Amino acid sequence: MQFQMNTDSNIHGDQHLADEAEKIVTAALGHLTDRLSRIEVHLADVNGAKGGGDDIRCTVEARPEGMKPQAVTHSDANANAALHGAAKKLRTLLDSEFGKLGRH
Repeated sequence: MQFQMNTDSNIHGDQHLADEAEKIVTAALGHLTDRLSRIEVHLADVNGAKGGGDDIRCTVEARPEGMKPQAVTHSDANANAALHGAAKKLRTLLDSEFGKLGRH
């Protein structure tokens, strides 16, 4: 599985953040990572320098093999919380989508 992380100009996207993002997302997805060809994480600070609550937006797109890409978005107070929230939403979405395939 390929992992890619992107940040906007307001978030410093260093290797430590990329490693942490990969760890959080792959841990949340668990056994589902074997069925994915690629995961893309996008972190953005929607308010820029103004601050405020829930201003970090995390969008995670997964590309399941043989299916259309699936994406979720979660906003939270910091990058770590936004990553955890988006990863949890993505796992729920993928569990549902793979479950639908299993019923056919």
